[in-house]
Amino acid sequence: MLSGNQTQVPKKSALKSWLVYSPLLIVIVAAYMGWVLYSRHIESRRYEQRIRDQQAQKQREHDQKAIEQLGGSELAIQMLYATPEVRRGETAQVCFGVANAKVVTLEPQTDPVWPSHNLCVDVKPIKTTTYKLTATGGDGKSVSQEVTIKVR
Repeated sequence: MLSGNQTQVPKKSALKSWLVYSPLLIVIVAAYMGWVLYSRHIESRRYEQRIRDQQAQKQREHDQKAIEQLGGSELAIQMLYATPEVRRGETAQVCFGVANAKVVTLEPQTDPVWPSHNLCVDVKPIKTTTYKLTATGGDGKSVSQEVTIKVR
């Protein structure tokens, strides 16, 4: 029973208190922001991986084109040329490029030569001379070409 001076103060419901909902709201907002940041991070990593994959593919294509330009996987003499004409006693050059060769010989030539995509050798012919370039692959197969230097 209440006495005449006392009035009943209604109790506030715990569900109506802002102190209950504020931390819950903060947790929900923080979780949402965390999810947004995480998903953006994942998408960023996927994008970077796609870019790396595209760059790697371009590099592989570029490397394949370079290999094909340099002779692919077949044994080949890609170029052979020489100074066309010299006077007796002058030095000339024989230049060659080979692909996939293990051994290269240039006859008649006393100085050694080796497999190269671009190599020039000084020669000093005393008469008109035909030089024979022979390239031998790792499997023992060989290819040859000749070039002539005229001596006047």
